[in-house]
Amino acid sequence: MNDHDNELRIEQLTKSYGPEAPVLRGVDLTVPGGALAAVLGPSGCGKTTLLRIVAGFLRADAGTVAVGGRTLTGPGVQLPPESRLIGIVPQEGALFPHLSVARNVAFGLTGSDRGERRRRTEEMLDLVGLTGYGDRMPHELSGGQQQRIALARALAPRPALVLLDEPFNALDSALRAGVRADVRAALRATGATALLVTHDQQEALSTADLVAVVRQGRIAQCDTPQKVYRRPADPWVAGFVGDAVLLPGTVRSGSSTASTPVGPVALASPPHGRGTGTVVLRPEQLQLTDAGTAGAVRGMVTDVCFYGHDATVTVAVQGLEAPVDVRVAGPLPVGPGQETAIRVTGEATFHG
Repeated sequence: MNDHDNELRIEQLTKSYGPEAPVLRGVDLTVPGGALAAVLGPSGCGKTTLLRIVAGFLRADAGTVAVGGRTLTGPGVQLPPESRLIGIVPQEGALFPHLSVARNVAFGLTGSDRGERRRRTEEMLDLVGLTGYGDRMPHELSGGQQQRIALARALAPRPALVLLDEPFNALDSALRAGVRADVRAALRATGATALLVTHDQQEALSTADLVAVVRQGRIAQCDTPQKVYRRPADPWVAGFVGDAVLLPGTVRSGSSTASTPVGPVALASPPHGRGTGTVVLRPEQLQLTDAGTAGAVRGMVTDVCFYGHDATVTVAVQGLEAPVDVRVAGPLPVGPGQETAIRVTGEATFHG
């Protein structure tokens, strides 16, 4: 079977824990074979329930789960977890403490002879950058190394699908980016289809090919990281995936520009007819400029947060209830209490 036949298809998946507690309300999600999809959402939105149903640990009330055209869950079908050809990387590595690293990695290679098991184990250790670590015990490894071994163990039996459940949670932020990049590279090298559950927006945007944003048991938007960030489906998605600047706006019929308190803003897709609604921008689309610049709107700096690589300058503008945040790179041109001006670059989304 070609790796790229391992498409994950979830259709109309529902799950309730009683009449008052619906958790999944008709989830549809398709992940192409060989792609890494991040399921992103706040705690309690149904991400973990979705993962557990795909793994076979929980039974859905309705709907289907199929991988490579093979139904795992559906009407009258409930394959046990061990028959699903799914690799799982749990939250904290969860290696078997009494087994060496090599025996942990070889754990799922039950049908192979000893030589094949050894060869595959070495191949997997090499893939995750831990060649020569086979004889060590799990307690001798750092947290990042344990996560890499957990991935090697999940990938060793050549699964059709790999599930990663918040796998970087326990790592400190300095380690996290490196382990994330290694995990992504290893998944790419094997061509496995993967589903990463996370509540970390940066992790989803920087790691995944597709981001599925879950809100209250439904998928609010599923798209490439760039599209989810630049063209959010609604103001809630915009605010959840990164920092958003929400402005009241009015659009005249046939126009592709919204009038806002920070001046005219170009829209990515003009609405049908005229309307009032919310214009969604990102802080980096606002620029500070001199008060005399054409097309700029004057404001007063109320606060500055300096982060080193950039800073956020908070500006109060007439006609806006709340001040707006502007992301500024390089030296700071203004401080609190000073007058400045703002202009908008790029296109915004409009939600009526």
